[in-house]
Amino acid sequence: MTIKFLTDYPALFIPDKKILVVAELHIGLEYELYKSGIVISPQVEKFQKILNNLIKTTKAKVLVIIGDTKHEVPGISFRELKEIPKLFSHLVEIIDVIIVKGNHDTFLEDAIPTEIKTYSSRGLKIEKYGFFHGHAWPSKKLMDCDHLFMAHLHPLIEFKDKLGHRSIQQVWIKSALDKELIKNKYKVEKTGRLEITILPTFNKLLGGLILNKTEEELHGPLFSNKILDMDKSNLYLLDGTLLGTIKDLKKFE
Repeated sequence: MTIKFLTDYPALFIPDKKILVVAELHIGLEYELYKSGIVISPQVEKFQKILNNLIKTTKAKVLVIIGDTKHEVPGISFRELKEIPKLFSHLVEIIDVIIVKGNHDTFLEDAIPTEIKTYSSRGLKIEKYGFFHGHAWPSKKLMDCDHLFMAHLHPLIEFKDKLGHRSIQQVWIKSALDKELIKNKYKVEKTGRLEITILPTFNKLLGGLILNKTEEELHGPLFSNKILDMDKSNLYLLDGTLLGTIKDLKKFE
């Protein structure tokens, strides 16, 4: 199997490259919550424990974070300048770290160790794998990839029983880009397989988009003109359960 969802964690592993992939840490979110009267302890110690466990379990050699490592935008908060180095000074001692920047990652380089490589939101290509955040068009060179990984959407699904009790769960999205539309957009004659996985948020304090409830236009350029058609995309719970498509789920509302 080329790509593995790590059961019960919003993280995936690419065995042939020993790459662990996560997204949406939003370090500093708890400070925003504090300003709203909600007291949450800093999350970096929790993140460190989880990542340590995943790195040990998978024997990963590279950690790729695909956007929104930090939370405040624009700028960078005092809390982020304090908490981000705590996590990454530890991580760089045990694994190579690569960050693809997201729309929240302004001034991120001011807080991370210099040995960490950062890439723009247009993405990073490692052989047949491409990583980008999702709020901007990915680079043309990624269109030669077989597998793409994206964040930004914060995908969720709502379940409701007959008594009205609600449960909201994180989900993975697996789909494929429309190759003909990509060829027209990027003016290329050939593409890779362009299978795409959209990651749930690593920081579970974040809200998200409840896919089977919203009628909102999805955020991100790939959703325009159905380059990424959600009606044809499969959804998976963190435990690996295949739910089917959003269209399938809405039949049971």
